[in-house]
Amino acid sequence: MCRVNFDVVIVGAGAAGLFCAGLAGQLGLKVLVLDHADKVAEKIRISGGGRCNFTNRDATPAQFLSANPHFCRSALSRYTPQDFIALVQRHGIGFHEKHKGQLFCDRSADDLIEMLLRECDAGGVTRWPSCRVAGIRHHDQAQRRYEIDCSQGVVQAHSLVIATGGLSIPQIGASDFGYRVARQFDLSLVEQRPGLVPLTFDGAAWQPYAQLAGLALPVAMETGTKKSRMVFLEDLLFTHRGLSGPAVLQISSYWQPGTPIRINLSPERDWTAELNRAKASSRKLLANELAQQLPARLAEAWVQQDALLQRPANEVPDRALAQLAQRLSQWELTPTGTEGYRKAEVTLGGVDTRDLSQQTLESRQPGLYFIGEVVDVTGWLGGYNFQWAWASAYACAQGLAAAAGKA
Repeated sequence: MCRVNFDVVIVGAGAAGLFCAGLAGQLGLKVLVLDHADKVAEKIRISGGGRCNFTNRDATPAQFLSANPHFCRSALSRYTPQDFIALVQRHGIGFHEKHKGQLFCDRSADDLIEMLLRECDAGGVTRWPSCRVAGIRHHDQAQRRYEIDCSQGVVQAHSLVIATGGLSIPQIGASDFGYRVARQFDLSLVEQRPGLVPLTFDGAAWQPYAQLAGLALPVAMETGTKKSRMVFLEDLLFTHRGLSGPAVLQISSYWQPGTPIRINLSPERDWTAELNRAKASSRKLLANELAQQLPARLAEAWVQQDALLQRPANEVPDRALAQLAQRLSQWELTPTGTEGYRKAEVTLGGVDTRDLSQQTLESRQPGLYFIGEVVDVTGWLGGYNFQWAWASAYACAQGLAAAAGKA
């Protein structure tokens, strides 16, 4: 049986895995990166409509969720969005800012993947696609601590990096491999659930709004109370089964099952003043007045729920108008669930950061590292999760080099 030796084996040829491999190789380490898929970095390829929102200019630790919110500070401070932007520019890849610091490739996400592969080539990295790991063993020898049984034979390495991502988007090969490795070596896990995911509602309760599928508008959306309260000003999208769009994806990472979300359907307006003005000055149907402030289909859906609102504006009772103003500015509804990992962009939770080094991402298990989405660090929508991939990969590569005496 084939038995090959490397300094580092990285399992997972996604954003974090490829970037770490290239950096570690260029620092003088002999690196193997393997993946069960035949194509590398499929999540990069499909993200951002095929153009990949590869970072956010304004990324700070404040845009990341974790059971330990301070954990990400070290890696994010040592490899910033500006550092990755400089790399993209050195490779001549055109990019543009789309919204709120979000950076996208001008042409295609494939440009970014090719950049990562060129970085790997520059570091002499060996890549094994379509390679499945059957087992991992740890020994106490200083130089060859890990043996990995895979479909191409047995690989020995001093260090092992797990960069296999989370459970989101199983149709492109997501799996629980990284969590199984963590459990094998008695590392703790933070419970996983879908993040950046559309929310769903009970069929009967949602019936008045199901006809609005495809309609989008800017809103203020919030969940939680007091210190746990989070608010996002983003676009909302109605679907047949519930709500999606950037506002919903953002809030979904903070929403707790069984609790409500609250939506201001036009946050720049004083709905009480608007409706009182309409009553004082208009004989048009209230739905027509609302349609000047909201999409017409949405306005009609609201008035259809109350016969008192299906009148000319000047004939609607004050109490009904006051209740409508309250609902428009704070529409409260409780999701029954989410669209799950099939539609989730990321996985919340993962390998517990209490078992990892902030500086190097090495675990309590010597020589075993975890980077990227498999770790309990999750960013907002808008390029933040890719920035965590780059930053955690950089911290890990530096740690690997230092451990090998090559830093």
